[in-house]
Amino acid sequence: MRFRLLFLFIVSGISCIFSQSNNVDYQSYRGKVVDRLTNAPLTYCNILAAGTNIATVTNAEGDFLLKVPVTREHVKLIISHIGYKSSIIEADELRAQKGIIAMEHATVVLPQIDVLTRDANALVALMFEKIPENYPVQEMFMTAFYRESIRRGRNYVSLSEAVVEIQKQSYNNYRQDYARLIKARKQTDYTKLDTLVFKLMGGPYNCLFLDVMKYPTYLMTEQMFEKYDFTLDKTQWIDDKLIYVVDFKHRPTKEEALYAGKFYIDAASLALKSAVFSLDLTNQAEAIRMFLQKKPFNAKVSPIQADYRMDYVEKDGKWYYAYGRIELGMRVNWKRKLFNSHYYATIEMAVTDHEISSDAKSIKFGDRLRTRVIIADRAEGFSDPDFWGPHNVIEPDKPIEAAIRKIGRKAL
Repeated sequence: MRFRLLFLFIVSGISCIFSQSNNVDYQSYRGKVVDRLTNAPLTYCNILAAGTNIATVTNAEGDFLLKVPVTREHVKLIISHIGYKSSIIEADELRAQKGIIAMEHATVVLPQIDVLTRDANALVALMFEKIPENYPVQEMFMTAFYRESIRRGRNYVSLSEAVVEIQKQSYNNYRQDYARLIKARKQTDYTKLDTLVFKLMGGPYNCLFLDVMKYPTYLMTEQMFEKYDFTLDKTQWIDDKLIYVVDFKHRPTKEEALYAGKFYIDAASLALKSAVFSLDLTNQAEAIRMFLQKKPFNAKVSPIQADYRMDYVEKDGKWYYAYGRIELGMRVNWKRKLFNSHYYATIEMAVTDHEISSDAKSIKFGDRLRTRVIIADRAEGFSDPDFWGPHNVIEPDKPIEAAIRKIGRKAL
């Protein structure tokens, strides 16, 4: 089985509004994470409330907002990022620093062991063999924030966001994860979508199926070592842990569209910390088959970008799915039109809380989202500034905020 994310061209859609929560029993912590030397914003930083599983990530401008129940006193935030020393900061200290958290680069000290000369294939094989040791063997119940956006050229034309609950299956079985929609909202500027509505199918399942440790064959195929070459790269520090970086790329093939990228493997446990990779788009026909379910009859559609990222976080010796991001691009060549249309989609999901599943924390069959769900059809409206209530979300960056305002004005 292969990882697939589907685009869908359709003429119209349906919408509904999900109920809102008026619960305000939480404290908000807002900040910005930057490089101490350059003051450049740091994206994809993990922000965790110490002593809890409550978390979020920074946006493209390094900004974050974390909501913690008011019952938690003396809250400390733990901030971590690839290549930097982790920081722990108290709420009062955050206010004194006007929300700015400056991170220092970590110095890499090479271990005095010969693992760096080990065959990369053996290292990757051990990473997969140690899945039962490194990842939860209990079913987990997670809360996550999901966002998808579509741009035509530089202009945002559609934004959809949702809070979902996830029944994350054990890593030692083959059962598929499933999700339930809690709240959702969207805004769309149909005037910039040519003559069609351009939507994304799969919603949070696109990010869930990025979980390489849960679904290894979606990315690497069952003939992993026959179809991919692995080589050891440099070492890095992530979350104060020594990480081996393994490059992988597919061998030449005309039959499939395969991937190239990097695995970031924790040196102590040999658990996968992060995976960053791209799809080789040379085989256009296969890439189109993977992405596109339905296309307009009067246009030729070609993929121009397919980049992926997923991260795990470690707690008490186990690694948990934390964040997934997909960036895709399509070129649409219209018949009898001089110019092409370029569409770009960004999909991301961050786990904001997790616990072991129980009868009280489970998703009934009738509440499960279908794997072919279109989130944009399940919500509407960006007008309420307190829409999310106590739920943690990824802060929108300035282009998204501007797009929300602009699209909202045109929708009036």
